[in-house]
Amino acid sequence: MKLLKKPVDELVDVESVGETLDGLRSQLNSVLLGKTEAVELVIACLLAQGHLLMDDLPGTGKTTLAKAIAACVGGKLARVQCTPDLLPSDVTGFNLFNQKTREFEFHAGPVFSDVLLADELNRTTPRTQSALLEAMAERQVTIDAVPYSLAKTFFVIATQNPIDSHGAYPLPEAQLDRFTIKLKIGYPDRASQIDILEAASRADLSRQDSSAVLSLDELARIQEQVRTITVHPRVREYLVDLVEATREDAAIELGVSPRGMLLWQRIAQAWALLQGRGFVTPSDVLHVARPVLSVRLLTTTDDVDGVINRLLDAVPAPEYR
Repeated sequence: MKLLKKPVDELVDVESVGETLDGLRSQLNSVLLGKTEAVELVIACLLAQGHLLMDDLPGTGKTTLAKAIAACVGGKLARVQCTPDLLPSDVTGFNLFNQKTREFEFHAGPVFSDVLLADELNRTTPRTQSALLEAMAERQVTIDAVPYSLAKTFFVIATQNPIDSHGAYPLPEAQLDRFTIKLKIGYPDRASQIDILEAASRADLSRQDSSAVLSLDELARIQEQVRTITVHPRVREYLVDLVEATREDAAIELGVSPRGMLLWQRIAQAWALLQGRGFVTPSDVLHVARPVLSVRLLTTTDDVDGVINRLLDAVPAPEYR
């Protein structure tokens, strides 16, 4: 077991953003009851400038969560209900000829938002799914050979129903690799369900109305701070060891790409910041490993969780002393 010393100097003033992040936690936990761990991972994904895929059953709070995130950052929410007849231009926008001015005018699509909820993304055709590829990777879209920039904090939350596969178009690997993590919220626990019923019986709408706890500019600054979270060379080596293990495992047909590796490091940095640290530990890398790997590994078995657990156990981690 290789050892490494804890960093002495922290490049990021984590205390300065701690209060803001606590406010964000409080708001999101008030609308997604009993799902503290899921909320932490969603916030980490947001701070890492990533995108989120939610693979879950209907009615578990995915739309409510998207609305709350947009409200918390004072941003614009756009929602696209993905259906087989949805066109790429319905997502990105289009040029329309104006008869009066005799010129083409650009009409922006829902992708020009701060938080985009793509509901049931696997219900629309691959052609329309591909409309999000450039937007998610480069935060821009190209329409009629003209590039249009999106918001720096542009955040995609896509959902898919894991049960009903009738009329669905599985997301291709190139699309999946642009998501940072995949989460399953699941049903709330018994106490949280009672709280939900109680709030509904009182018509207590205040619990579902989130207010802005930070501006988009503040969010962008925190996202930049995440990039400066210290990653020790041995932690980077450990991350590379894990990535290479995914490419060499016999049960994995497609391992982690270089882009996936970069996203893994970024969300580990965001997770460290959420824990009040200015440096990444091996435990941070491990904590976010499952949601990172579950969205991008192509395995020869249906037991993806088992493959991931075996892989993580097989690669030794360095220890801090």
